[in-house]
Amino acid sequence: MATPDTVSFGYEQVPAGQKTAKVGEVFSRVARKYDIMNDAMSGGMHRLWKDRFVRRVKPRAGEAILDMAGGTGDIAFRMERSGASITVADINPDMLGVGMERAAERGIDSLVWSEQNAEALSFPDRFFDAYTIAFGIRNVTDIPAALKEAHRVLRYGGRFFCLEFSTNEWPGFAQLYDAYSHHLVPKLGKLIANDEDSYRYLIESIRRFPPMPEFAQMIRDAGFSQVKVEPIMGGLVAIHSGWKA
Repeated sequence: MATPDTVSFGYEQVPAGQKTAKVGEVFSRVARKYDIMNDAMSGGMHRLWKDRFVRRVKPRAGEAILDMAGGTGDIAFRMERSGASITVADINPDMLGVGMERAAERGIDSLVWSEQNAEALSFPDRFFDAYTIAFGIRNVTDIPAALKEAHRVLRYGGRFFCLEFSTNEWPGFAQLYDAYSHHLVPKLGKLIANDEDSYRYLIESIRRFPPMPEFAQMIRDAGFSQVKVEPIMGGLVAIHSGWKA
């Protein structure tokens, strides 16, 4: 059971001060196989979700955009072609290293890469026009703190967009997905990345993430207005958005 001094790490409760390091260990282990595993776990659907996400962001030339937890560059590569100035931030240097290698392979040299903790960003107030985070917010120890930091670094009129796994509301499908994710995904992790435990944590972290209405309220509590939720595949994933007015 949670106490004020503990937080969830998957289904386990750990001291709050230890979660960031434990999550860091997970992502350091999976960094090299992260994108291959995303394809395997989602049947390639994650690529379509990310395309849809970036279409909602509508990056434009001349804008400054922070892509938080953007390590391997998937979202940044999609936004870079717009001409926006993209800063890719991640707390994990191994994930950033993979992203920088992928950028070099693509001949992309316009991105800024920065090691950052989402809960305590080093950027000044009102610095960015948009803030994006895809499949990263659930791994943050203090989600309200991260949302407040997102609000702080955005200019007035700035846009917040979050793509994250959520609670599926399609009858029948939710049970099938639960069975698949809990039993097959860790085995895929062992087969492809030789790491069953990390992928068991990633699935458990999805199950512990707040339902869509609750997370939307957290975004409002951080100061954002016009908060919207766009469920995809019945809420298997969702795009949350808000504005800094």
